[in-house]
Amino acid sequence: MPSPTSRRFSHGALTVHQIPCLKDNYAFLLRDEETGDVAVVDTPEAGPILALADDLGWRIGTILNTHWHADHTGGNEEIKAAHGARIVGPAAEGDRIPGRDEAVSEGNEVRVGNLRAAVIATPGHTRGHITYHFESVGVLFPGDTLFSLGCGRLFEGTPEEMWSSLSKIRALPDETVAYPAHEYTVSNAKFALGIDPGNAALRDRAAEAERQRAAGEPTLPVRLGAEKAQNPFLRADDPGLAVAVGLEGSPPAQVFAEARRRKDQA
Repeated sequence: MPSPTSRRFSHGALTVHQIPCLKDNYAFLLRDEETGDVAVVDTPEAGPILALADDLGWRIGTILNTHWHADHTGGNEEIKAAHGARIVGPAAEGDRIPGRDEAVSEGNEVRVGNLRAAVIATPGHTRGHITYHFESVGVLFPGDTLFSLGCGRLFEGTPEEMWSSLSKIRALPDETVAYPAHEYTVSNAKFALGIDPGNAALRDRAAEAERQRAAGEPTLPVRLGAEKAQNPFLRADDPGLAVAVGLEGSPPAQVFAEARRRKDQA
């Protein structure tokens, strides 16, 4: 039987197992139910991923990395050695992806069995960060670009790049189910409410997240439609948010930058 710490979600032909790793990371074990082909999105650590694959009797054929950080690639080489997995990662991050076999950029597709994922360039957190969008089943793996009620820190990119990346994600259909890579919803909610206290949908989401964590449940995945209404980092072009951060009439990238600066200092 699967590890009790993982959660299984079904999206038509795509099954996703959400695996807690390290302190607050998730890895995502995917299976195309039509072909039985298996992939994993990001590998914070090999142990939990390999244990679940063994429990399920699944052989991992592909590793899909979103960016080079060790808490997303740390299990690459061990999983590759154990399962013979092909490692796919962003072309813009060169040899920083351990064991990478295939480099991809925006406009490319990757396949898990019969399922195709579009590669979307989403720099900001890192300069080469990418996101995987399985449009046919409405599923998105944004890595550290989008979190529930938040977004990634700008370690390598600029506010303009990150706002552009988040705008690409925001343009996807509301019903898209997103699987962010970290369990940050409760802390993100506290910050978001500080700059957007009148947002009723955000208040409801914050209360729901508190209940979920108190019950030992993950707050993820999330639907993009909800994030568009609740997440301040997706709403930097909202005049009300600009007023809230003291930048009435300013360009969205500037409003985003100020919100991100405040979050970094929170």
